[in-house]
Amino acid sequence: MPSVIDASVPTDHDFAGAPRRDDDRAALTQQLFDQAAACRDPERLRALHEQLVVVNLPVADALARRYARRGLALDDLVQVARLALVRVVPQFRPEFGRDFLVYAVPSILGSLRKQFRDTAWVVRPPRRVQEAQHQLSSLRPDLVQRLGREPTVAEICAESGLEEDTVIEALSVDGCFSPASLDRPVGSGEEAGASQFSDFLGSEDPDFDRCEARVALQPLLADLDERDRRVIHLRFAEGLTQREVGEQIGVTQMQVSRILTRVLSSMREQLGELEAPAA
Repeated sequence: MPSVIDASVPTDHDFAGAPRRDDDRAALTQQLFDQAAACRDPERLRALHEQLVVVNLPVADALARRYARRGLALDDLVQVARLALVRVVPQFRPEFGRDFLVYAVPSILGSLRKQFRDTAWVVRPPRRVQEAQHQLSSLRPDLVQRLGREPTVAEICAESGLEEDTVIEALSVDGCFSPASLDRPVGSGEEAGASQFSDFLGSEDPDFDRCEARVALQPLLADLDERDRRVIHLRFAEGLTQREVGEQIGVTQMQVSRILTRVLSSMREQLGELEAPAA
């Protein structure tokens, strides 16, 4: 029944056939379930279930709005809550309990919480921590209002019954639903918006690779004889051409090329032996 669960339907209790007061909703719900219990026509039963969904849509929407602004779009939450309502209506048995909401509300809330567990976490902590974080999100505002300040970890533990390690973990994942944007402005007053958070993030430093190369090559260069070491210095440190290096040490360009080929091949072999894992 796509028209019933479409999240684009208004949520101000103006649904066709939906009562405006909770007493009216409860009475109409009971009346429809009584009719459904006596109904033997499958088509008529399906129509009654659709009416029951429409009558109780405001309840599902109100439950969805409890979780608004926690990292998921309200439209998505409304859709989840309404789908849960559609599922529980045919499952409800009035003979086991007369109040439909006592049965429906926990199922709808369970679907909403599952949606958060499955989709809302950018960084997903263990389920134990997720559930503790949800518990603290409801408990913490009450404690702040009662104490007039932020509660300590010990006070949260005493109020929630959770262990200290669990509370600390749950508090530390508070931003995992919607992490701060790298494009958000940094600063205040006249400086606000002058720079972004991403401007202060570190980047890979090429000097680290150069330092590593120096450390690896230093003992290999120290083992070269004086002429080979001078050729390497002139060619790579001073940037001379092979012909210019030959003029400096009194050999031909071809001889310089052979020296470089021999020395570099030897150094590559030694570096490979250093990097190879032990057998």
